[in-house]
Amino acid sequence: MLASLQPIAPEGDDRIEHKTAVLNGNTYHYLYGVPKGGKFTNTVFLIHGWPDCSLGWRYQIPLLLEMGFRVVAPDLMGFGGTDAPKVPPNPINLYGIKRASDDIAELAKVVGVERIILGGHDWGGFVVWRCAQWHPELVSHVFSVCTPYTPPHKDYISLEDLVKGILPQFAYQIHLASGEVEKSVNDERSIRQFLKGMYGGRGPNGETSFDPESGVIADNLPKIGESRLLNGKVLDYYVKEYSRHGIHSTLNWYRTRKANWEEDLALLDKKTLSIPTLFVQATYDSVLKPEMSASMEAFLPNLTRGEVPATHWALTQKPDEVNTIIKNWLEDQAFGARRSSL
Repeated sequence: MLASLQPIAPEGDDRIEHKTAVLNGNTYHYLYGVPKGGKFTNTVFLIHGWPDCSLGWRYQIPLLLEMGFRVVAPDLMGFGGTDAPKVPPNPINLYGIKRASDDIAELAKVVGVERIILGGHDWGGFVVWRCAQWHPELVSHVFSVCTPYTPPHKDYISLEDLVKGILPQFAYQIHLASGEVEKSVNDERSIRQFLKGMYGGRGPNGETSFDPESGVIADNLPKIGESRLLNGKVLDYYVKEYSRHGIHSTLNWYRTRKANWEEDLALLDKKTLSIPTLFVQATYDSVLKPEMSASMEAFLPNLTRGEVPATHWALTQKPDEVNTIIKNWLEDQAFGARRSSL
């Protein structure tokens, strides 16, 4: 990454604008940036995960702008400046993958683009794979950091059965969906402690606030110290954004497994994605482990793989390495100058 490419600041950064748009009846907040001079030939959409927001791409947006891309990074439903409709009375599908895909397609119309390059991380990774299937006319290329591609399944497997079987490290999702987390993460102070812990902060004796096989460890939240990955003004921004709606709406994403499966049934004949794809594995991800991506080539004939020595927070923990992989892949796809020095 070029030394001059500083991460996007949460406020007062002239490289991006904070915008809003009504998409299929709900208001979304998104970051919007164009290269210096205003000229661009392609548009990249960046989709975040949990517990994150559009600013989670703060190290990648400058690179993409420098390469000549326009960048659009929305807050997903229930996050940050985007609406957080209550469930009930609203259906949980509002927090599902198909709805997110449809809203991305609507946002593309708002910014006036017919084809996009689509990048995702964590939940955003799940979204971008499916968005390319729901809207093949829109998505020309897909890249995902940490989140492997999984095809639609004919048979429903509950989260509980998945945890008992091949993915015990997904047990935290049962806790996140349970309604228990909201009892301990319910004000600005506890949100701050929660975010510090999720991004690697520890207590004085090494206490952690999250375990993949149990979830959020409420008793440890008050003990958590500073995080190297999320601190200062960026942490303040995240706390403010998560305090808008509280944590509950963001956890609705973990209550959509059956709804997502039901909607996926329409994609059973679209399991193969033939467009160019990139998957960036974080080798130390304790949830989205490397072995989960083993069979992706069977469904992604145009797959490129990259790897970074990072935990789940690769975007901010190893930004130079992630950016190099994304940059080289985009150049290989004939976007921008080939192999210019980083």
